[in-house]
Amino acid sequence: MTYLLGVDTGGTYTDAVVLNEGEDRVVASAKSLTTRPDLSLGVGRAIDAAIEKAGVKAAEIAMVSLSTTLATNALVEGQGGRVALVFIGFEESELARAGLTEALKGDPVIRLAGGHNHGGGEVAPLDLAALTAGIDALGPDVSGFAVAASFATRNPAHENAARDLIREKIGKPVTCSNELSAGLNGPRRALTAVLNARLIGMIDRLITACEAHMASLGIDAPLMVVRGDGALVSADLARDRPIETILSGPAASIAGASWLTGEADALVSDIGGTTTDVCLLKDGKPMIDPMGARVGEFRTMVEAVAMRTTGLGGDSEVHLLEGLQTGLRLGPRRLVPVALAARDHPDLVHDALDTWLSLDAVGEHDGRFALPMWRDTPPDGLSGREAAVVERLLAGPRRIADCVRTRLELPALIRLVQRGHVMLSGVTPSDAAHVLGRLDSWDATAARKAVTLFARRRNGRGDRIAAGPEALAQAIIDQLTAQTVDCLLEAAFAEDSRDWGEAPEALARHPLMKAGLDGHSGIITVRTGLGVPVIGLGASAPSYYGAVGDRIGTRMVLPEHAGVANAIGAVVGQIAMHAEGIVTSPGPGLFSAHLPDGPQRFNDRDKAIAVLEAALIEDAETRARQAGVEKVRLSVDRDISEIEIEGQPMFIEARLRVTAQGRPRIATG
Repeated sequence: MTYLLGVDTGGTYTDAVVLNEGEDRVVASAKSLTTRPDLSLGVGRAIDAAIEKAGVKAAEIAMVSLSTTLATNALVEGQGGRVALVFIGFEESELARAGLTEALKGDPVIRLAGGHNHGGGEVAPLDLAALTAGIDALGPDVSGFAVAASFATRNPAHENAARDLIREKIGKPVTCSNELSAGLNGPRRALTAVLNARLIGMIDRLITACEAHMASLGIDAPLMVVRGDGALVSADLARDRPIETILSGPAASIAGASWLTGEADALVSDIGGTTTDVCLLKDGKPMIDPMGARVGEFRTMVEAVAMRTTGLGGDSEVHLLEGLQTGLRLGPRRLVPVALAARDHPDLVHDALDTWLSLDAVGEHDGRFALPMWRDTPPDGLSGREAAVVERLLAGPRRIADCVRTRLELPALIRLVQRGHVMLSGVTPSDAAHVLGRLDSWDATAARKAVTLFARRRNGRGDRIAAGPEALAQAIIDQLTAQTVDCLLEAAFAEDSRDWGEAPEALARHPLMKAGLDGHSGIITVRTGLGVPVIGLGASAPSYYGAVGDRIGTRMVLPEHAGVANAIGAVVGQIAMHAEGIVTSPGPGLFSAHLPDGPQRFNDRDKAIAVLEAALIEDAETRARQAGVEKVRLSVDRDISEIEIEGQPMFIEARLRVTAQGRPRIATG
């Protein structure tokens, strides 16, 4: 008997499922808390539990496939390593485009002369001496490099030369923008390369943890990783291009939703600990975003499912809005629920909560804790204030007020959170669910204390925001429902075939939309709702999504195994490798085929297209076979642009895209 093992590592839980490859059925599933900073613990516990429940032997596992939301969560929360951008042939003003400055978050930029033009010709020689000096000036805390050169997709020579020098000089990971996208728009390619470089360490740790546990169990099978478009890639490729795993978890959930329900047309909404991901399933397949994956505030150039990802999950931070009336807002930052922190650190959490509850007034940081995330040694390359905060956390988690002594140290703590060195703990919807008895996973007593304390906060009128823990817990769950409804409506308006004339975000919150959901009936009667069902996924979906379906007036599908749909989707996909290229015309009768190793010129259009197509087929097929595909299926898309001048066709460009795909080779015992 042959079995497949799917693993999904999310912000809160790591899931594992065992599927019978011949019968297409779930044999067993298991969950374990995602363990930071040592991901191997959570991965190992989930795998062990699933295999034990299935009653199978390690030798019977023919393939392991991994999906994850870690990369997506990191971008939403602004986390990741410190990187340096090598910016070749661009003006300094172009750093302000495409959100590049915001993505860098103050990380260093080495701007060099060089780059190419639209036809692939060199504009200026590459200044490698300036690159060497820039590298020497960097501190030791830079974890990787992103390299972006003007028109590198037309000629990658300068990016490749910079990459080679960096690797030779200091051996740090380097991401070249041309390796991630064949499109133009240099600043967006640079943004994508920066985000990729920032994620390399995180994804490498996850893959290493999975491989190590497979080896310890004696599982001798290929390890695949789900890409953002739902296709599978080898673990080695995912290490080099972790940016391609953004929306990996959501893409796997779409595949899992289709496999579990058989629904052809539906909105799929997957709620995790950090994010809610919504995608349209049409004719049984997810829609692909032609503009590139958008995660949080960033629009990348990574091909992925057309997913709307919002920082809203079961572990989202609960904010009290300022004003005379009490208002709540959830997310986008993920906190460790107080109930979970108390399970792991009971004395600290309960003693602090009891002390705070004994006082009349509620302090700014009451009910909140800081948890160090480093494994053995504390992070280096810190500012003075950051180092002071870290020093106070060396002995373990502490109340925020105990590790932040002055207001000037609070921004230092937030920077540590953004870098992933520290996590905050506070009230979340998961705590509210414990108070209401909808969840019983961790320390419900601590959750009740924390929510009671939060309820004592006061609004602008000086009134307590809630009468007690139950009232506030229900208000938090109601806010989760309201924001989930907004997520679904935004996605529905974005995917609807009608041009509504306004942004989906505005339409979802329009007074007429709200009136229709309320069933308003007066001089005007308004009725609104969704025209397709919603498939609710995620471990907490059964707790929250019933009210969501009632609110938007549609059928809510909550399939069996909804809590591990990502892990299921991880093993039912196919490998797909894409190779893209372009033929341009630099002058009358001349045609440039922009090949992976640089442009070649021809006097015949069809010859240039044929040479490019052959190179792309070889590239895509080679990478597909390296990834483990035995029977490769090839498809070629050609987009030839011409205009007519005085009755004669004039060639503009030809874009080619080759796809090599197939099911991964599975191990035979």
